[in-house]
Amino acid sequence: MFIPHHNNVYKTLSSKTNMANVTARVKIKGKNYEVDVDLDEALKVKSGKGNIMSAVASPQIFHDIRKATRVSKADLLDAFGTEDAYEIAKQIITKGEVQKTQEFRDEQRELKIKQIMALLLKNCSDQNGRPYTEDRLKRAIDEAHYAFDNRTAEQQMPVLLEKLKSVIPIKIDLKKIKITIPARFTGQVYGILNDFKESEEWLSNGDLQVIINIPVGMQLDFYDKLNSVTHGAIQSQELSKAE
Repeated sequence: MFIPHHNNVYKTLSSKTNMANVTARVKIKGKNYEVDVDLDEALKVKSGKGNIMSAVASPQIFHDIRKATRVSKADLLDAFGTEDAYEIAKQIITKGEVQKTQEFRDEQRELKIKQIMALLLKNCSDQNGRPYTEDRLKRAIDEAHYAFDNRTAEQQMPVLLEKLKSVIPIKIDLKKIKITIPARFTGQVYGILNDFKESEEWLSNGDLQVIINIPVGMQLDFYDKLNSVTHGAIQSQELSKAE
């Protein structure tokens, strides 16, 4: 579990040269704990779907990987309650931060831009109901000086639309829906609802009733996310715009 000599550190850490190895780290009781991981596999573990054995590039825990500062058994037990390197690595990944490479961040940014563009093309039109072309929307985004950021596509859409309205006449086809979430699921889905929520009401039995306004083209993905958490236990009712 521990490195016997500092000279072996970088040889060990670089043993999986075919993978994008990065550092996962967490701070516990004022001390840093780091482990060398494969980026893609570690992100799967962080999402609850990966295999920790595949994610860990080197099953050794450090206070500082670059300085090869080893962690004592006492510190491991105090911070994690175990000496098992894989269990500790799993805790570091899930509770802490997984370093992102610039290439990964660039890929994620491009993917997010594509998602937002797809949503605009599917849901937006001009004042006469005619759809915009992708080229026209891209020019309008440039003219509006909008800078894409790290937020989800759903979170960026309202801000982007307001910017675009200053450049071109644009409207989005929305559906108004009343959704009732059983009390046992409200904490898990609240963040999903928040991006589209117009109003909310907590019912006497603990259920949450919300009114949302959602772009038509986003409904299927939205319901997929809700149903994956609630196992189809939600109730929904489409409302007219006047309600």
